Amino acid sequence: MAGCKPQAEPAGSNKKIKIHIDPVTRIEGHLKAEVEVKGGVVVDARLTGGMYRGFEQILNGRDPRDATQITQRICGVCPTAHATASALALDDAFGVELTDNGRIARNLILGANFIQSHILHFYHLAALDYVNGPDTAPFIPRYKNNDVRLPADINKVGVDQYLEALEMRKICHEMVALLGGKMPHVQGIVVGGSTEIPTREALNKYAERFKRVKDFVMEKYVPLIYLLAGPYGDLLKTGVGHKNLVSWGVFPTDNKGNTLLKPGVYTDGKDYDVDPAMIKEFVKYSWFEDSTTGLNPTKGQTRPDPYKDGAYSFIKAPRYNGKPHEAGPLARMWATNPDLSKAGQTALGVQKFRDIGAAGFSILGRHVARAEETALVCMAVEEWLSQAQPGKETFVPAEIPKNAEGLGMTEAPRGALLHYVDIKDSVISNYQITSATIWNANPRDDMGVRGPIEESLIGVPVPDIENPVNVGRLIRAYDP
Repeated sequence: MAGCKPQAEPAGSNKKIKIHIDPVTRIEGHLKAEVEVKGGVVVDARLTGGMYRGFEQILNGRDPRDATQITQRICGVCPTAHATASALALDDAFGVELTDNGRIARNLILGANFIQSHILHFYHLAALDYVNGPDTAPFIPRYKNNDVRLPADINKVGVDQYLEALEMRKICHEMVALLGGKMPHVQGIVVGGSTEIPTREALNKYAERFKRVKDFVMEKYVPLIYLLAGPYGDLLKTGVGHKNLVSWGVFPTDNKGNTLLKPGVYTDGKDYDVDPAMIKEFVKYSWFEDSTTGLNPTKGQTRPDPYKDGAYSFIKAPRYNGKPHEAGPLARMWATNPDLSKAGQTALGVQKFRDIGAAGFSILGRHVARAEETALVCMAVEEWLSQAQPGKETFVPAEIPKNAEGLGMTEAPRGALLHYVDIKDSVISNYQITSATIWNANPRDDMGVRGPIEESLIGVPVPDIENPVNVGRLIRAYDP
């Protein structure tokens, strides 16, 4: 982790010690973390997203059909999720209903990218918080005391799998390209369905590659996560956060709104149905004009104010029913509550995901959720492959409406994703994006309440201020 600059105070000091980590490395975005440590634990935290992208302005005045291509450039890791959210918003605005084959084709494209992203996150971003590689790049630089506790034989397994995971990600990209045209930034997901009518040959090639990926996930990735629970058992008890969760649901299983990973909201210990009207975005501590605060995304405005006093991030602070909520694999698995994998049931001695209880709201609990979700998506991909019909239509044509609105809510691997489009005179007049990272890595809201990652950092142990390993572990567990 580069840029760690603790103040010159002795470790264990009872004074507040401020640590700046800039940039936070091995994440998929751009982030600065500032934490205050007292008595060996974090007592305050601020996260800064320093990059302004401006896609909302780029889209104004464009042909609505451009949105599925342009918005993929928001993220090179999860472009298919942005294409899906954008296509769902346009489907809504254009008034089209997908064919079954179109729905399945989209699921197979997004599913392959989901699996790839989760493998990337654990092995190539987070694993080096738990596994020591050789003293060469990309395994160095690293903290002098990085608190790696694995015995040598298990550590070697982790390093070997690190390298094998690179091959698995390449195969996943090939699976996406077989039905999406290329990767990253697919061409196959469009309003009305998918451009590629799957052939028997293409499905066979997809299935052949998928088998290798599924075997890796079930036989190596998932078991390795549970191996970590032994030496790192304390990480199942830290990083709690607000304990509020949102999931919009993803991977439609029919045209009636049912999804593989369920929508749901979990607030203050109670479950609720999703109501998009309950979402508002606040900007008191964000570099956006104060006049745009407290708006639902369907009324949202994106007007930067980079010199605003008191602001410290280009990330807005979305709130559901006025409260910060965590998004991502933990939220989706909590809402879906499936049976755990055999490895999970054996290691934890419980059957359903929610049986994990409070341990789910922890650094290692978030990795468990991601691994279990990867296994679940693998099972679903196998079923969608059996349902796909070679040669059957995947696209429904539709005219651009003169005036219409559309809302697309789905899930990126990292969390809840919302696209809203307003069309006037057949061009985009307003486009708003509330992405996954925004839900988790946001700053304080207008009421002064910390965002989910900021809150989860409170209480995280930092016994050695020169090597704040657990700060990085917590942030990376969210995959910001």
